[in-house]
Order: sequence, then structure tokens, then C-alpha cells
Amino acid sequence: MLTEPATSNAAEAARFLIRRTGRGALGTLMEDGTPYVSLVEFVCDGGGAPVTLISDLAQHTMNLRRAPSASLLVDGSGGTLDGPRVTLVGTMRPIEAAALADRFVAQHSSAATYAGFADFGLWRLAVEKAHLVSGFGRIAWIDGAALLLPDAAWTALAEAESGIVSHMNEDHADAISLYATVLKGASPGDWRMTGIDPEGFDIADGTRRLRLTFDTFVGSSQEARTALVDLVKRARVASTS
Repeated sequence: MLTEPATSNAAEAARFLIRRTGRGALGTLMEDGTPYVSLVEFVCDGGGAPVTLISDLAQHTMNLRRAPSASLLVDGSGGTLDGPRVTLVGTMRPIEAAALADRFVAQHSSAATYAGFADFGLWRLAVEKAHLVSGFGRIAWIDGAALLLPDAAWTALAEAESGIVSHMNEDHADAISLYATVLKGASPGDWRMTGIDPEGFDIADGTRRLRLTFDTFVGSSQEARTALVDLVKRARVASTS
């Protein structure tokens, strides 16, 4: 079964946590300077920066339009104080990115009911630094440039993402099922791929979401194909052993 990658690299550990979680506590500033925290869902762009779809009418959006400084707590602790979590600090601004809007709806199916509303838009957190707590005594500050992958590492794959996801869902549903049930130990369901990036890919069955990681960085559609084929071969071997 594929699990969280063992790594001593704080940036890699933080990116894995951010990519797999999809929900966090967004901190913004009220007009009088009072901190305001709200729960938001998000996806990541190819480099690992969180992107959320929020309404112009929401308090956090009004706060951001006035003062773009923001923080996002991504909690992977499972309710224990020794579990991992990371706080991202930076500025948040609106963006136009149809592919990320599609990824958001694919990963958060309930968003399909409001994603097309005129008052909803995408906002991306430009991460300046991150504070990772991996457990008691395992704490690190990470510079934003070190946390996020450089554009050159992911833009080519991002351009191919829509085609890869469609191809996998339409022609290789059996492979996606093996990823979920064999490599991740999940129960059967209507598992579908929702996104892919240089470090791994996401699959979902309704509200159930799983993250699978690649052994090495994947930077192109051909490299993605090779990595996905290798994983399904691994799953087939495991399923018969």
C-alpha cells in the first residue's frame, strides 16, 4: 500500500500534506484589524500553491479585497496534537484559471452547484513562508520559494492535465479502481481521477479522496503515462500475490 512518503525534507512533507488535504482554516483581517478565520476548501496548482473558490459575498472575500494578507492552516493531525499541520502565510488574490476551476469541481463535487455563479471566483495564496509542525519537537519554517515547485517543473504537465484525466477516466477506470483498492486499501466505488501534478495524482469517489505519489517527479504527459502504467503493474502484481 502506498503511504505518505518518508522524507526528511520539510518542504516535501509540507507539500504532501497540502496536496492531500483539500480543506483548511483561512485567516483574514477585518476592517478594524480583528483576525477572522473561516473554513474553506481548496485545490493546489501544479506547484503546490492553494487555490480556493469563494463568493464575493463571503466575509473572508470582503476582507481580502481590502487587505490581501492571509494565512491558511492545513490540518492533517487527525485530531491529535502530535499529528502534522502546516500554516501558510502570504497574500491572496483573484485569478482566472479554467483548468483549476475544473479541478476544484472534480475534487469537491458539491462545488458543482455553485461554481458557475457570477459572484464566485478563484483566489490563489501566494505563499511567502510556511510553518510546518510534524509532531512534538519537529517544527520548521520554510521559505515560500523552497516550498513551491518552480513553474518550469509543472507547467507542461498542467497543460496536459485535462487530457490525461479524461483519458484515464474514460478508458482506464479499471486501473483507477486498482489504485484505490490495492495501492491505497480503499473499498470499491466509482473512483475517478481528479487531478495530476509532478508529485502524484488525486482520485475521488464522491466525498472520499485519495492521494497517490510518484516515485520520481513527472514533468510531461509521456512521463505521466510511464508512471501511471508502472503503478497499475504494481497493483496487479499485489492483487494476485
